[in-house]
Amino acid sequence: MSEDAKCILVTGAARRVGAEIARHLASAGCDIALHYRHSQDDAESLAHELRALGRRVQLLQGDLLEPDYPRQLVRQTMAAFGRLDGIVHNASLYRPKAFAEVDLRHWQEMEGIHLHAPFFLAQAAAAELRLRRGAIVHITDIYAERPLLGYLPYSVSKAALVSLTRALAKELGPEIRVNSVAPGVVLWAETQQPAEGSRAVILDRTALKRAGNPADIARAVRFLLLEADYVSGQNVVVDGGRMIY
Repeated sequence: MSEDAKCILVTGAARRVGAEIARHLASAGCDIALHYRHSQDDAESLAHELRALGRRVQLLQGDLLEPDYPRQLVRQTMAAFGRLDGIVHNASLYRPKAFAEVDLRHWQEMEGIHLHAPFFLAQAAAAELRLRRGAIVHITDIYAERPLLGYLPYSVSKAALVSLTRALAKELGPEIRVNSVAPGVVLWAETQQPAEGSRAVILDRTALKRAGNPADIARAVRFLLLEADYVSGQNVVVDGGRMIY
C-alpha cells in the first residue's frame, strides 16, 4: 500500500456497474472510498476483494437524498484517506412511472440523486480536487438524449446531469476536469422488462448487435479519470452504436 496512491470516491459502488468501476480503478492503483446505501453485504465483499489487491478501501454508508449527506461523504473520505483525487457519481434510481401518476415526491427523488447529490459532492470537494488537479465523472444514460417512454422524471433528471457535467466543467476548470459516461445496454434491469420491447428487438437496433458489459463502462470511466488530461465537458456514449438508430 502507498499513501501516495490516488483516492477515488465512487457512489453506489457496491453492485453491478459501480462495483466494476471500483474494481477497474483499484486495479489501476487507486484507493477507493466505496459508498453504498443498502447493499452492505455486497459492499463488504467487494471491499475484501479490493483489499486483496493491496488497495486501501473505506466503506461509507448513507443516503445521498439526505440534504447534508453529500458534504458529509466528502468529509468522511478526507478523514479516512487525507486526500481526494476524483469522484465517480454512479448512484442512480431507475424506476418507471406512468405520466398521470408522477408526483412531487418522485420528481424530488430523481432530481435528488441525479442532480442535487452530484452538484453538492462537487461543491464540497472542489477545494481538494483543485489542489490535486483531479477529475469528476458522472454516469448518465443514453435516455438523457432520447427519453424513455414511462420514465419521464428519470430521463429528464439524467439530461440535467449531462447539463450539470458541462456546467461544472466550466465552473471548475482549468484545475478540475468534469465528464460523464452514458451507458447503453450493459446490464438488463433486474426487476423490469425492457420498456422498448423485447431484448432481441433492442439488440437488433444496435450497431454491434449485442449487449455490452459493466467493464465497458468501467474502462471509459478509468480513461476519463486517469488518462484523458485534455478532455472536459464531454458526455461519452458507450452503447454499441444504439444511438444511431
